[in-house]
Amino acid sequence: MAEAAPPRALTTDDFDYALPGELVAQAPTAERGASRLLAVERESGALRDLRFPQVVELIPPGDLLVLNSTRVRHARLVGARPGGGPAEVLLVHPNADGTWLAMGRPGSALRPGKAIVLGSGMQVETVLVRDDGMRHVRFHGGTADEVIARHGRLPLPPYITHDPTDVDEERYQTVYAEREGSVAAPTAGLHYTHAILDALAAKGVVIGSLDLEVGPGTFRPVEVRDPSAHVMHEERYEIPERLAAQVAAARARGGRVWAVGTTVVRALESAARDDGTVRAGASSTALFITPGFRFRVVDRLQTNFHLPRSTLIMLVAAFAGYEATMAAYRHAVAARYRFYSYGDAMVIL
Repeated sequence: MAEAAPPRALTTDDFDYALPGELVAQAPTAERGASRLLAVERESGALRDLRFPQVVELIPPGDLLVLNSTRVRHARLVGARPGGGPAEVLLVHPNADGTWLAMGRPGSALRPGKAIVLGSGMQVETVLVRDDGMRHVRFHGGTADEVIARHGRLPLPPYITHDPTDVDEERYQTVYAEREGSVAAPTAGLHYTHAILDALAAKGVVIGSLDLEVGPGTFRPVEVRDPSAHVMHEERYEIPERLAAQVAAARARGGRVWAVGTTVVRALESAARDDGTVRAGASSTALFITPGFRFRVVDRLQTNFHLPRSTLIMLVAAFAGYEATMAAYRHAVAARYRFYSYGDAMVIL
């Protein structure tokens, strides 16, 4: 009997899909929690069109729902070069020496020794340029906190074309956001209201949280044909002792671990032990999850619809299976779901 042919290695092109521009959500739904929810059954491939509040019906008592409680920092600084041309900086996180890791544009305005004028006597100066193109910057005319408080803007994703509004200030944060540190929202959690979380808790679902600082690499497409050649961005995370205990308790009672968003998946799987429990503590991760990855902690995933050719859609395909993922995306396009950060949700069962 002839041996079966080995599975074809997936390329970045395999994670592309056609998306009409009008399906990219430019604003949140009128009410938080009113989005649609596509349920994907991994074993059967069945798809169900639901509304997001029905997530309460899907999660059994005793299961553990894990949230990312990071808060989006007002990290976008818009100013001008000394000659008058526009320039901007996106702050990623502080360095130990008092500088900040940042990126920005145009690159010519962020060369070492050059400064961007923000106004009110405040400037941001580039100290060095790293090999990966990221910058170290420092502030003049005020501390980092003072500069951010006076000039910082909410950094909406690049595919959202309007400047931040009061609606964005509220809706581009989760209702459970705590410690500030991200340049992008953990968007899978934007659908949750206090009422939905209360209903889950009343049902007996255990709710835990961790903190992962979402970085700008979340929007970065994979530009090489072979995904294994992609250099993954690094993100900081912290898993509290309480969450580690909740994961261990869920494992002991036979409960499932539900991850709200790809950031939660990356943090939990980065801290995973072989028995499906996790190590508590602060660390950073550059974990790149692609099809073939063995999940040790996460049993269920709720997420949004992601950019083509991105590390995020590859993670979803690793969890749900490649064919099931692409079939779900084709269905979502045909059924006119809303995509990306302000878009609808999917849950993988």
